[in-house]
Amino acid sequence: MNPSANTQRLDPGAGTSGGESAKLLADLIYLSAANDSSRSFLQAASGELNSFSKSKQTVVVQGVKGQWRILAATDGKLKPEALPVELLAEVLDTERCQSGGGWIASPLNRPMDSGQLLVQQTDKTDEIAFDVLAAALGVGLKAYRVRSGANKRVQQLEALLQMTAGWNQSRETDALLIEIAEASTRLVGAERATIFLPNSNNTELIGKPALGVEDGTLRIPINAGVVGQVMSTGEPARVDEDISSEQKQIDRSVDEQLGFQTRTLLCVPMKNAEGKTIGAFELINRNEGNFTDRDQAALEELASHATIAIDTTQHVEHLETVRRTVATQAADEVNLIGESEGIKKLKSTVERVADTELAILITGENGTGKEVVAQMIHYLSGRRDEVLVAVNCAAISETLLESELFGHEKGAFTDAHQAREGKFELANGGTLFLDEIGDMSLGGQAKLLRVLEEKVVVRVGGSVPIPTTARVVAATNQDLAALVGEKKFREDLFFRLNVVMIEIPPLRERGDDVILLAEHFLSNFCAKARRETPKISAAARNRLLTHRWPGNVRELRNMMERLAYLSEGDQIRPDDLAFVNAPQKENADSGIAMDLPLTDATKEFQIDYIQRHIDHCGGNVTEAAQRMGLHRSNLYRKMKQLGMSDD
Repeated sequence: MNPSANTQRLDPGAGTSGGESAKLLADLIYLSAANDSSRSFLQAASGELNSFSKSKQTVVVQGVKGQWRILAATDGKLKPEALPVELLAEVLDTERCQSGGGWIASPLNRPMDSGQLLVQQTDKTDEIAFDVLAAALGVGLKAYRVRSGANKRVQQLEALLQMTAGWNQSRETDALLIEIAEASTRLVGAERATIFLPNSNNTELIGKPALGVEDGTLRIPINAGVVGQVMSTGEPARVDEDISSEQKQIDRSVDEQLGFQTRTLLCVPMKNAEGKTIGAFELINRNEGNFTDRDQAALEELASHATIAIDTTQHVEHLETVRRTVATQAADEVNLIGESEGIKKLKSTVERVADTELAILITGENGTGKEVVAQMIHYLSGRRDEVLVAVNCAAISETLLESELFGHEKGAFTDAHQAREGKFELANGGTLFLDEIGDMSLGGQAKLLRVLEEKVVVRVGGSVPIPTTARVVAATNQDLAALVGEKKFREDLFFRLNVVMIEIPPLRERGDDVILLAEHFLSNFCAKARRETPKISAAARNRLLTHRWPGNVRELRNMMERLAYLSEGDQIRPDDLAFVNAPQKENADSGIAMDLPLTDATKEFQIDYIQRHIDHCGGNVTEAAQRMGLHRSNLYRKMKQLGMSDD
């Protein structure tokens, strides 16, 4: 072929044939801009070239995987078998125009990277002139591809940006897989899409979504079909409709299971940041023809975004699973031990109000377990998987209270070197436990009331209102109603917090709960101390039951912890308790309940009085009797009358 001849024929100034060739090229360029697909362009261009050369028919073919594929033909009924395959093979091999047997063929471009040829059935054998026609068609096709490629790339990028914007915000893998699959079918133009991920032990591939399968999940062996091949090799794979050898790669058992027929297939690997194949992305049945290189590039790009989103979502799911597990474990450890009537009523109240949004005020003496009740309320509510934040209001000065509860912006005050979230923000969606609320200053109370009413906080030094959905549970060991009367607690805040009041009875009013709690604490601490749990003797039990427990459950817990580590032998005796009993102040209030009859109150006083002297004397009854002005035998007799052990 003489290149100068081609140039002359395409030169508009080279005479009639040159002008006609130039007009033909201009027409082909126009057709490339007027058509929205390469197939429609080639079909229109074939007709134009057929008319220009006055041939019997014009065909555009492509050699693909050892077979000839007709891309366009003026004779719509033409089959590949009717083509001069030997001539076409020779053109493909030599990359130059060839003719023979009433046919002529030439490459559309050189070097041949697409395997596309222009073929005409004609009596003319001017190979140079025909080579010009093929070159003109190649120029027109390239112009179409440049234009459509740029437009399609912009459209794909816009679509990718829109589709992937919300993917990394997803918290559920299943919902994310469905969203990604639907996006891919729209982007590439296919009937179905499925994302395959290996199961935990790498024996199966789990595909979602899978239409036609119960629960939308398809399970196949790890090495099955095209997907298994992609997982194994880490390389993309395609199945064309007209390549019989490729059709055999399709796992038809899956088609039968889905009630579907796979014609074309494109599958690309999904690789993480380390380059490891973690899944496969499959598209089935392109809407028009076979999947192309451009489709593959688009799906690979989509798969890279999908991999990041899936990895992020699975990480979030893992964290949420861990959080739920931790919450469950924490909830299992929160247990209000006791069978007394007061505790039974308290548990019943907690169960009724926990899963509501009612404001709750917990009251009780120090050490009765107010924080345990707050934890029960949290873990029995719908907020159990969210955070529980506890704040001791008595431990925070008024100057720091606002910053602690509501947070501050950088530079809000001298030591505010960086912005900091407040407790309300940290507890958003969960529960905020405000302990010792009665010790909060009046200024702090006013700010707290505003947040409770408006459900927004503003950081110190900031101006942006931050919504909060934290549920507030308050607790106090003081009589808030009395503090309201003394103008030390805001009445409006009192009524805002006191929608439901839960009062915890002191330990001295809980009867045999003392023994249940003692055994529970002793067993737990002995397990930590890696020793057998000693048995509490009858005499020690009696002493536990008669003690006034000014420190309530906290005092009992501390006592059992000391016994677990410091007591010796396999039994807890009264002397062991005397070792750990807290010293009593002279003339200290005995704490006898005011609603007891005089006889019972007198008995309580005598028991407490005698026990204090015995404890003070280290368990020496003789010395205690002397201190009380009694003979030893008279003291034993009195103790027996009162039901006290003489061990």
